[in-house]
Amino acid sequence: MRFGLPVAVLVFLAAACGVSQTVAPLQNRAAAIGLEQQGQLAQAESAWRDVLKTHPLDAEAYAHLALLEAHQEHYKEAIPLYRKALAIDPGIPGLRLDLGLSLFKSGAMKEAIVTFTPLLKSAPPGSPEEVRLSTLIGMAHFGLGEYAAAVPYLRKATKSDPTNLGFRMVLAQSCLSSKQYQCVLDVYREIVNLNAESAEADMLAGEALDEMQNHSGAIEQFRAAVKANPKQPNAHFGLGYLLWTQNQFEEAATEFQAELKNFPGNAQALAYLADCNLHLNRTENIRPLLEDALKIDPSLAKAHLDLGILDAQDGRLDDSLREFTIAARISPNDPDVHWRLARLYQSMGRKAEAKIEFDKTNRLHKAESDTIASKLKASQNRGNPAEAAPGGPPAN
Repeated sequence: MRFGLPVAVLVFLAAACGVSQTVAPLQNRAAAIGLEQQGQLAQAESAWRDVLKTHPLDAEAYAHLALLEAHQEHYKEAIPLYRKALAIDPGIPGLRLDLGLSLFKSGAMKEAIVTFTPLLKSAPPGSPEEVRLSTLIGMAHFGLGEYAAAVPYLRKATKSDPTNLGFRMVLAQSCLSSKQYQCVLDVYREIVNLNAESAEADMLAGEALDEMQNHSGAIEQFRAAVKANPKQPNAHFGLGYLLWTQNQFEEAATEFQAELKNFPGNAQALAYLADCNLHLNRTENIRPLLEDALKIDPSLAKAHLDLGILDAQDGRLDDSLREFTIAARISPNDPDVHWRLARLYQSMGRKAEAKIEFDKTNRLHKAESDTIASKLKASQNRGNPAEAAPGGPPAN
């Protein structure tokens, strides 16, 4: 690895501005810089530390040690060195930005935002510096899950680069997560203009339409996603789930099977395929699918619920009660779980407990149903779709 002009420029600017309270002998500095430029990083570090032995308040030496760590992607190690250099001489050109970048790259997003914000305020309006800092702050907010805060910064980034698809995808995701659904659709149109075959963009638009209760529009967007890229993770699952919520179990089953063909470990697809089979009275394939789903993800409420239904149908009431109780613990706000529990208690002659569960069912039916966004978020969080808290029709 070779250090080029930016380091040399920093060195001579620092020297010209008198960046350290004590200036190291020129020959020591020149030797350290020469080692950097030759890519001899360990030797360069040793040379700068030798400078500090005789000149402990040399800000330039700390700045170079920080740069050496950062160039090796040792960002956490670079941060205290940058801070030391700034404490000695806060006027070193570009050093505060470099500190912010190391904070950002080390995952210290809150501190990065604090560091970048005053730099943004002093940046000339419309300058590349302003755009860069806006982008970094937006991405830091995004990384923290502060999606509403990220949106205005990411808007500025996309306006400055009309052809950047990546920023628009992050902006659309931020708009979706902060419930700015029209923003998602507006950004989606921009994305389509850049890339008419973006499955991920189709899925984001579908999620927004589903949140806006435009279920038919959401289904069409997921159909477009599947067409654009049949291998896109969660595209078939998302379409299948939307069809499932509309009681279109035959077609939904086909989509869940397609997802499993692409990604056999998708626990949610296994569970919802089993549920479709339950609705379609294909009982011979249900239990193995549910058991496979629970081996992958034991926290799937839908799988426990459907196992309980099968157990009840087979007269195994204690097993059914166990599965329903697990489902209720995992998904306490699902009215279908409590309705199943109430019916089971009723059949067992436990009237008081049945009444409690029926009352819970009546209260919970006023709650909103799950959306496709909640299902896909679970998948993104765990790598494979995870808990499927049912929001569609009850199983037979």
